[in-house]
Amino acid sequence: MPELPEVETTRRGIAPHVEGREITEVIVRQARLRVPVPADLVDRLVGARIRTLSRRAKYLLVPLSAPAGGTLLWHLGMSGSLRLARLGELPKKHDHVDLVLDDGGILRYHDPRRFGFVDWLAEGREPDPRLARLGPEPLSDAFDGARLYRLSRGRRLSVKPFLMDNAVVVGVGNIYAAEALFLAGIDPRRAAGRISRERFDRLAAAVREVLAAAITQGGTTLRDFVGGTGEPGYFKQRLNVYGRDGQPCRRCGAELRLVKLGQRASVFCGQCQT
Repeated sequence: MPELPEVETTRRGIAPHVEGREITEVIVRQARLRVPVPADLVDRLVGARIRTLSRRAKYLLVPLSAPAGGTLLWHLGMSGSLRLARLGELPKKHDHVDLVLDDGGILRYHDPRRFGFVDWLAEGREPDPRLARLGPEPLSDAFDGARLYRLSRGRRLSVKPFLMDNAVVVGVGNIYAAEALFLAGIDPRRAAGRISRERFDRLAAAVREVLAAAITQGGTTLRDFVGGTGEPGYFKQRLNVYGRDGQPCRRCGAELRLVKLGQRASVFCGQCQT
């Protein structure tokens, strides 16, 4: 599943090619996504100009000028990607939505599993509930060890699912939670409420470090993800624990262990993480 670094990589990859461009045509080949494509999307978008792209958690936000005057809310789901194409470039299977631009470029949405969506947020409406309940961005000043410590008091929940709660902090998915906990030396099974402020400071710093590194290197290469220019991410070759159960720890050589926490596989080192 594309996580925060993959979505940020996509934003950075496509932004220079689409910002300021006018949408001249919208092609919807498959409207039955996780959230159905709005029936009036074509009428709303044609003639509108794309403003500055932004990201909130794993959502890509595409604000538009008049006549649309709203924002496209894009989610890549489990296997979705946004690619840049050119007029005359034939769509592939699972290429569901095209935004054709005034310079002949195409912003093309590809999603084999159709768990993603593109939705419309009208200007001036109440905050969308999908965005209103989100915690701070992990690379922002609003996220730190003090917040983790404060929200964890009295919690018996294991620290890994606690860290993956979007109300606590957004965008720390399974891969990056596992990697950050390894860097911080924290056992993912440990109850969040029993972790000290000092250790949460280390964990917050580790979250920042692993996400920043992943974004710099273009996200994590999984089976389906490619960035906005069609290039895969390269972070996977640096993973310390995720997907490496049974292999030796890169730090101490002990065999990495696999457990399930919150229905998600979690790999950790029983020697380095306590």
